[in-house]
Amino acid sequence: MSHQVAQTPQAAVQVSHAQTETASREDADLHASSDEYARRFSTNTGQWMLQIQEQALLSLLSHTTESVLDVGGGHAQTALPLYRAGKVVTVLGSSPACAGRLTAEIEAGSVSFKAGNLIQLPFGPRSFDTVVSFRLMSHCTAWKTLIAEMCRVAEHSVIFDYPIWCSTNILTPLLFRIKKIIEGNTRRYTIFTTAELIREFKKHGFTRTAQKKQFFFPMGLHRAIGNPKVSRFLEGVARFLGLTLLFGSPVIIRFERTQRDSK
Repeated sequence: MSHQVAQTPQAAVQVSHAQTETASREDADLHASSDEYARRFSTNTGQWMLQIQEQALLSLLSHTTESVLDVGGGHAQTALPLYRAGKVVTVLGSSPACAGRLTAEIEAGSVSFKAGNLIQLPFGPRSFDTVVSFRLMSHCTAWKTLIAEMCRVAEHSVIFDYPIWCSTNILTPLLFRIKKIIEGNTRRYTIFTTAELIREFKKHGFTRTAQKKQFFFPMGLHRAIGNPKVSRFLEGVARFLGLTLLFGSPVIIRFERTQRDSK
């Protein structure tokens, strides 16, 4: 069961299903596409985090993938690595304003951008080999609709990231104020279990085929440390001990289409 973390440390973690599927339009990518959000990753530690994310994403991407739809990808954290990997990338943002960080690539024709509803994708069935979505799932109120739409337009696979409940995220309600002090612009977000995501994708004919867990220690802690060498050492120990495999977060997961009926 997914849980939504309130923005006040006193608030308990709440079940989010009652709030899902109520939005007619989703714009959770607006903040993630901003320069303010990008500054969270502008430090050496932030760049190290993005390297971990990029390596995980590309390792999960099928070598047969040619076209990719990046839903809510105005943050440029995934569109640019995908382009550099030789993929034909289309970024969907909820507003033209979400294209700002990709202006040079859009003008050069390296990446395509389209504004539209993130939970009513303006593309036909199976329009792209793979659909990816980062920094969106945990902030999307109508996340079940988002999943349904990503599955609809994906020919082969869907790859996205999410915070998992079985991790240090279990402490989030207690540590939210500290996290906000460190990161400055922490938002409301939903924590998931992998089981509920598997069940949801199964409804649309997709099954989990691979996943990568990025960090054992909270990302906020790494930002507070401010030293990638120390963070790399800590995460290396956690990975060696098997802690990351058991309790790592965020998770980057791949679902593949199992129903091979004709389009």
